[in-house]
Amino acid sequence: MTASETRPLTAGRPFPADFLWGSATAAYQIEGAVREDGRTPSIWDTFSHTPGKVFEGHTGDVAVDHYHRFRDDVRLMADLGLNAYRFSVSWSRVQPTGRGQAVQKGLDFYRRLVDELLAAGIEPSLTLYHWDLPQELEDAGGWPERATAERFGDYAALVAEALGDRVKRWTTLNEPWCSAFLGYGSGVHAPGRTHPVAALRAAHHLNLGHGLAVQALGTCLPASRLLSVSLNLHEIRPLTPSPEDREAARRIDAVGNRVWLGPMLEGTYPGDLLADTAHLTDWSFVRDGDTATTHQPLDLLAVNYYAPTVVSRVGPGARKPRDDGHGGGAHSPWPGAEDVAFHRAPGERTAMGWPVDATALHDLLTRTAARYPGLPLVISENGAAYDDEVGPDGTVHDPERAAYVHAHLDAVHRAIADGVDVRGYFLWSLLDNFEWAYGYAKRFGAVHVDYETLKRTPKSSARWYSRVARTGELRPPGDL
Repeated sequence: MTASETRPLTAGRPFPADFLWGSATAAYQIEGAVREDGRTPSIWDTFSHTPGKVFEGHTGDVAVDHYHRFRDDVRLMADLGLNAYRFSVSWSRVQPTGRGQAVQKGLDFYRRLVDELLAAGIEPSLTLYHWDLPQELEDAGGWPERATAERFGDYAALVAEALGDRVKRWTTLNEPWCSAFLGYGSGVHAPGRTHPVAALRAAHHLNLGHGLAVQALGTCLPASRLLSVSLNLHEIRPLTPSPEDREAARRIDAVGNRVWLGPMLEGTYPGDLLADTAHLTDWSFVRDGDTATTHQPLDLLAVNYYAPTVVSRVGPGARKPRDDGHGGGAHSPWPGAEDVAFHRAPGERTAMGWPVDATALHDLLTRTAARYPGLPLVISENGAAYDDEVGPDGTVHDPERAAYVHAHLDAVHRAIADGVDVRGYFLWSLLDNFEWAYGYAKRFGAVHVDYETLKRTPKSSARWYSRVARTGELRPPGDL
């Protein structure tokens, strides 16, 4: 038992004085204004307007109108006592065709947003890509094509030249696993393609694009900049201790985690991943020198976590449940793991059906830190969706979300006490918003949004999180 586990849960648990207390959003989920100031369609505009792809035909056309209400939203963050905000830039807004010169009106929006954040004492944390590829690049082949990685490096330089004097924290990609394997493998995310080889090609070119972007950022930004990538690392648990289930966990670790960690942090693709997928491709799309490009020095590794992944191995012809928490669908997002079945851990679930298990976050952080010592970590996304309702008095009481966040912050605190260098926590999400293929049916926000009037109302969990952020000390919601 560690020292951190001996402290009673009712005791205040202080975090480091320089710990970042933030929230996070993504451009397509909140901005709206999809046809204003030169913006052109992204793959999510096209996907959401395709019948049958998104719940009840919802789109991000208006979303929560952050493009016009960003000043009010920054005031909300300041009122909540947040000292950091993670947002993404819409590639289609600043470089509509995915190539060539930037549109200044698009960049001006992010300049105004960043200036507003800095004036409020909130540190901006910028993500270059959160899934919204310009449609013109998808029409030319998308992430399965090498040219998209090259265009991404150019785009990174444009944004850095515009905002590098204001923004210190830069993230290249958000959850490239989703971009590659949900977008091109299972097809439940934009652009909705369903081919395992295209997914693997996309994975490599996302790795390559990351490396090219880091090179561009390193050239354009001052030495004080902090560079990272945000990975939804899977904390994988075999259903049983059997060799077969441990083998299933290895396969998912290869295509879920090490497909990114190997090229980005070690400069190589795992040999077992190449063997697992040899029946699909010979990986000849990886050219000489590519892994040297993908392997660029990072200042931080950003980790997104929501729930553990529980797997088992099944024999040929057996039923393979695909309860992997990624939207189902007829096609698998796990190339090379065709004989793996997914199971949900028992116990409490969120409105997404995801199990609540904060111990897995602690295990993920300690395992990652042990593998990559000396590389600081930050929680770039963590949160939960619940079926929130506005009460008769106009308030939104969401004790389940507060309990979820408390448990996961406690896991972070235990990891820090156990020697893991965790620098910050970004709650997903600041606002209820367009939740991708779920449309507006799932609410992750600390702040409730009435989708008819767009009125913002901080939930009770937001008020609790505000006190934690202001004091830097974790206490259970019932104590506040």
